[in-house]
Amino acid sequence: MVANLTCVMSTPETPRVVVVTGAAGGIGTALVEAFENIGDTVIGLDIEWGFDIRDAEACRATARRIYDEHGHLDVLCNNAGVGAVGDVVDAPEDDWERVFAVNVFGLAFLSGAVLTYMRDARSGAIVNTCSVAADVGLVERAVYTASKGAVLALTKSMAADEARRGIRVNCVNPGTVDGPWVRRLIEESENPAATLARLETRQPLGRLVGADEVAAAVIYLAAPSTYTTGQELILDGGITGIRLVD
Repeated sequence: MVANLTCVMSTPETPRVVVVTGAAGGIGTALVEAFENIGDTVIGLDIEWGFDIRDAEACRATARRIYDEHGHLDVLCNNAGVGAVGDVVDAPEDDWERVFAVNVFGLAFLSGAVLTYMRDARSGAIVNTCSVAADVGLVERAVYTASKGAVLALTKSMAADEARRGIRVNCVNPGTVDGPWVRRLIEESENPAATLARLETRQPLGRLVGADEVAAAVIYLAAPSTYTTGQELILDGGITGIRLVD
């Protein structure tokens, strides 16, 4: 079934068509607003609005509908994602299947559907929301980390396949984002204040990254003037790059 599409129309001067998955909250909402603010036509897709990225046929039908309605498809932001808590001993099989179905397979399904039209145009940009978890090991995040490692590898592979067609593929790797999923984990913990403090402290800059900051990085990677492909833009507050020693 083709999803209901939430569309924010651009001004005529900048007629890019931008597709954002996971658009109903957190980073997704920030992405929609950021692209809207620079005048793009933004089409938001989310499971809450009837779009299931795990359904390959739905991905193909939705991409086809967007192209038929607008005549071009310029930017895809693969932002939809789910998380899981646990190590490889404790993580149930359902978590592996659920997380990879959304974070990896769904991303691949929609990318493949959109690339059909980008290849015809020999232009376009794809930006995947990855995670610093693809670069460092995080405690009790085995399933999530594995899925984001796959996203990073897939980003580079897609970039290699599409480079000579004029299509750029990159990913943004944030640290702990101040969003709905993290806030829910904090509130469900035994000591929310201590949990928040611990999450903030593990970033050398001492705070969570904002969804608007992630959106700004995606805007940069999606810009036609950005001469970058096959790269990860890390927004981790220093997790991977520095160590603070007292």
